[in-house]
Amino acid sequence: MTTWQQRLFDVRRDEVLPVCLAVLFFFCVLVALMILRPAREALGLRGGIDAVRWLFMGTAVVTLLVNPLFGWLVSRLPRLQFISATYAFFACSLVGFFLLLVLAPAAVGVVSGLVFYVWFSVFNLFATMVFWALMADRFTLEQGKRFFGLIAVGGTLGAIAGPWLASQLATPLGTPTLLLVSAGFLAAGLAAAWGIARVRPLLPAATPGDAVATVDAQAPIGGSAWAGVRAVFGSRYLLGIAAYVVILAVMATFLYFTRLQMVAELGDDLDLRTTVFARIDLITQVATLLLQALVAGRLMQWVGVPLTLALLPLTTALGFIGLALVGSLAALIAFEASFRAVQRALMRPARETLFTVLHREDKYKAKAFIDTFVYRGGDVIGAQLEGLLGRLGMGLAALASVAVPLALMWAVLALWLGRTQQAMAESLAAEGSGPERAALPRSSS
Repeated sequence: MTTWQQRLFDVRRDEVLPVCLAVLFFFCVLVALMILRPAREALGLRGGIDAVRWLFMGTAVVTLLVNPLFGWLVSRLPRLQFISATYAFFACSLVGFFLLLVLAPAAVGVVSGLVFYVWFSVFNLFATMVFWALMADRFTLEQGKRFFGLIAVGGTLGAIAGPWLASQLATPLGTPTLLLVSAGFLAAGLAAAWGIARVRPLLPAATPGDAVATVDAQAPIGGSAWAGVRAVFGSRYLLGIAAYVVILAVMATFLYFTRLQMVAELGDDLDLRTTVFARIDLITQVATLLLQALVAGRLMQWVGVPLTLALLPLTTALGFIGLALVGSLAALIAFEASFRAVQRALMRPARETLFTVLHREDKYKAKAFIDTFVYRGGDVIGAQLEGLLGRLGMGLAALASVAVPLALMWAVLALWLGRTQQAMAESLAAEGSGPERAALPRSSS
């Protein structure tokens, strides 16, 4: 890389290959997800908004059931093998749905659409969770601050390319074929993951918090299938991350159901709803890309992880106040674009750095529990609370009266997490870098 490129992206020469592979990996994962997401939303609405609330609960139950299986894979298989097994399972599921659509189209109805909704929601959570778990395992805290935002650009580009590919391929190839295209991108992402894991290991860094364990990446991590659950409830730090994720999910769910209701008022036409959802996704992804390109790469270094984590709660509080005052679809689109852009461009990379200071087992098992079941648990809470406010005949003003105080509490939690992370990083650096870190006990901070 030339000097100006190094200054622009803040990536050293020896980091270029793994970072490029990470960008490609995330791009492929998001294309695989977003090429199918508009259809998921439209199919979910077929049963009505109340049915979607129950689908959130069904998704939470399924993620709880899948977690011990994923924990077992992490305990028994080397890193690349359990990552491969996870993506291979979802790719094979996509092929199964394709065969159902092609060979037995008459069997596709409301029930099968709801099944696909739940399956896709689980797929979405695990696909992104495994990606970021590998990033937290592969890169140090200092590196995460420098280029997790850059890596997230790959996901945003994939999220833009996915709906565009769907619009270009659906008519000539047919909608069922999109499932095979999604499976193909998963396979390409998996190839990039193997490349990330196999490029030469990083040298231990001298900056506080950047100690890297020189462990055998090919050896199974070990432990029990339920170790991640126990770790979360045994650590104040992990409980704090879980609480942050719950509030994030509640806020996202408030916004999600507000969008569903406004789009449902436009009419019952499936194609119209799919088009509107796709357009909202496109606007959101473009806003995210602009934010990532302008500030994401440097923000964590400029203001630190605590303030970066607090930006989304503050954006949410202002957004719900504005939505309560205006209450139009245009205002909703502006709020959602801002919310998603800050979430994906700024908050998500910052949140993923929280896991870089954890024991290696927690980076996969505890993270899996938090990013899947805990997140979906927050969805359920948000869906039921929003439904209760709706049944009481309370509108956007009542929703804002709940969301704004919760967002302020969320901001305080963000600041605590960021400061605790820095304290843990300094403690790890004081304990020593190198092989010793692999044996460090889980922190109860």
